[in-house]
Amino acid sequence: MPRVLMERSGEMEVFARVVRDGGFSAAARNLDLTPSAVSKLIARLEARLGTRLLLRTTRALTLTEEGEAYHHAALKILQELDDADQEAAGGAMRGRLRINATIPFGTMFVVPAIPDFIARNPDLIVDLSLTDSIVDMVAEQTDVAIRMGNLPDSGLIARKLGQSRRVVCAAPSYLERRGYPATPGDLEQHDCLTFNFRRARPSWPFRVAGREVGQPVKGSIVVNNGETMKQMVLAGAGIARIGLFHVADDIRSGRLVPLLEEHNPGDLELVHAVYVGGGPLPHRVRAFIEHMVVTLAGSPLLHGEANR
Repeated sequence: MPRVLMERSGEMEVFARVVRDGGFSAAARNLDLTPSAVSKLIARLEARLGTRLLLRTTRALTLTEEGEAYHHAALKILQELDDADQEAAGGAMRGRLRINATIPFGTMFVVPAIPDFIARNPDLIVDLSLTDSIVDMVAEQTDVAIRMGNLPDSGLIARKLGQSRRVVCAAPSYLERRGYPATPGDLEQHDCLTFNFRRARPSWPFRVAGREVGQPVKGSIVVNNGETMKQMVLAGAGIARIGLFHVADDIRSGRLVPLLEEHNPGDLELVHAVYVGGGPLPHRVRAFIEHMVVTLAGSPLLHGEANR
């Protein structure tokens, strides 16, 4: 076999690392190579392919159109090689599993599930990031993401993990100060805590006289994640509409009071594990998703009667 063919996977791995790390120097440090060696390897790859893959400036490194296509294909091939190595080694999962999850769901459900998963797969490295921002899974090389709410159309494959209805609630301290809303319309006189992400609804849905209506709300605090919302409503800053799984314990303990339940439309916040399609699902990703399905199956916060 010609030497250049034997080196293709190595070239792909270095190229993918340069894209991931955003530059030759960073990639060289992580690969234990010199920046000049990385530069020469990328130049050799581009010469062999007969096209430019990367555009380099003093401030940034970006992919050309051909580079985007090659990068996507290279990631798939490298994953298939990794899976082949694992299968040949007796099925033991190795390498790095990159997981992205929202802050509240990740804190409550994903983090506690990781130790048992690692105990059964000790050769894996779990790389967990918690954020309520929607990440580009291809650009960030994320293997699986846990996402809340309705999913937009995309090339991602989704597996449902659970669901949670939403609840309007407030702290006793706020209600003592501002009073209880008796109808959805009363919310116009209250401080309502809202989210600032683009998919947030401008009004809250309620069921009134047998039909769903949207009640406009306003307030002095806008946040970007459910955990912050929970802390704000516990501090008595206003009324929140939030997934029940966030605040079920606080409602049971009396730290929060559910409001307008007779008008609750019963809409659900869905929880999905999502991953990039277009090829065989890596064994480590499949194993983690199945682990989460089994782990969450017994959770009344995600599968109980209150969420059906």
